[in-house]
Amino acid sequence: MRKLQSYGKEIAIGFVPVLFLFLLYVGFPPVILITGAIALLALFMLARSRGLAMGTAGKKTVARKPEFLTFEDIGGQDQPKKELMEALNFLVNRDKIQKLGIRPLKGILLTGPPGTGKTLLAKAAAHYTHSAFIAASGSEFVEMYVGVGAGRIRDLFKEARREAVKLKRDSAIVFIDEIDGIGGKRDGGQHREYDQTLNQLLTEMDGIQGDENIKVLLVAATNRKELLDPALLRPGRFDRHIQVDLPDKSGREHILKLHARNKPLFPEVSLAKVAEETFGFSGAQLESVMNEAAIYAMRDDSEMLSAYHLTQAIDKVMMGERMDRETTKEERERVAIHELGHAIVAESVRPNSVAQVSLTPRGQALGYVRHNPQQDRYLYTQAILEEQIMIALGGCVAEELIYGGRSTGSRGDFEQATNIVRTLIESGMSSLGIIHPQALTQEQWSKENAAILNDLLDRTRAMLGKHINTFKFMLSILIKEETLSGQQLREHLQQTAA
Repeated sequence: MRKLQSYGKEIAIGFVPVLFLFLLYVGFPPVILITGAIALLALFMLARSRGLAMGTAGKKTVARKPEFLTFEDIGGQDQPKKELMEALNFLVNRDKIQKLGIRPLKGILLTGPPGTGKTLLAKAAAHYTHSAFIAASGSEFVEMYVGVGAGRIRDLFKEARREAVKLKRDSAIVFIDEIDGIGGKRDGGQHREYDQTLNQLLTEMDGIQGDENIKVLLVAATNRKELLDPALLRPGRFDRHIQVDLPDKSGREHILKLHARNKPLFPEVSLAKVAEETFGFSGAQLESVMNEAAIYAMRDDSEMLSAYHLTQAIDKVMMGERMDRETTKEERERVAIHELGHAIVAESVRPNSVAQVSLTPRGQALGYVRHNPQQDRYLYTQAILEEQIMIALGGCVAEELIYGGRSTGSRGDFEQATNIVRTLIESGMSSLGIIHPQALTQEQWSKENAAILNDLLDRTRAMLGKHINTFKFMLSILIKEETLSGQQLREHLQQTAA
């Protein structure tokens, strides 16, 4: 296609002068010919300037229209939906807000972790307000040539107004995903292209240019709000900052039900139980769980999704794909002891918290323990954090008790433990009391970190020392079966305790 366009340009360049000379030869008025030549040249320069404004490679900011989506199709975000709908009502009920003297909103910023549904909320907002909808990404605006990004911003808002007129609507929503790509803080450097792009966006939001009869609302999304320029975040531009967090248990169950609508499930499948086992999952991860479960069902030639398929899907999304790694008998035994150490400590400090112990290699892990939190938790006490550290240390302590030494498999556990120790110190839960982290020297950090970890190591050692017989009893079962359910683990612990 590019070759054809190149050939067409060459033919036009060669043909036009010949045609001009021929018409002049046959007696066509020179004034008309010159006027026509000037008009053609002007059209050519205009087309070329537009092409440059859209990008050096003919790249154009695509006006993407939304699929049919309503707020009822989005699960797990009741509070963000409520806040967003309240803000959108200012756009819908114009007469009412004019009577009360309310200034129309210029922008809504959606912030939160990736995969929580920020883009879906923007699409549903367009349907809710019956507005024209234009979507773009922050990376589409910045180029190495100064002025290209600013031109694309102008074109984006013009296209939104044209789309609104075309659809006979009086409002338009412009959605910019990953707005930190163009709205980052200005540092006073020589990045003129970034500054001009951001300045043009600020100008469009202020409504200095454009048809005031068409109300344009900018909805933007980012997971790095702290990187945005203060000029963007001030009132009068982004008037609403809506936090879109990870869903809670009831929200996760709602999302799972939405994605299970087109998937046949066995009657015994409990999506509420799946929601319990997916603490910390985003909406995108929950959709992936249902999709992976359907893939596992297809592999097994099953016409319906079972609880086993969902369990496998959770493990895959959480840990990665199952790996076909060949391990020695000694390595398998050490991994089994390590994971049993985690599981036994977890059951000792938090009864009924273990969902499964597995020796199946996934991702970078040779084995893992999947925990089943009782409830979503957002505040942590000192006791809870210390219990979490003991669970992390359970693997290396188990190796010490059985083999007399540790292995490199504990490296990730130590990293997790030291991060929790840092949280303890910064939260004023250590012997140092309430202190600013920057006021501590490296020596003080190391001393306090070692004191906390050594104390918890001793407590973990004493706890696991009471279960030596349990290790020997369950080791052969775990190696033979490769997996041990939480219920089986609790039954074995009760038997050996008796």
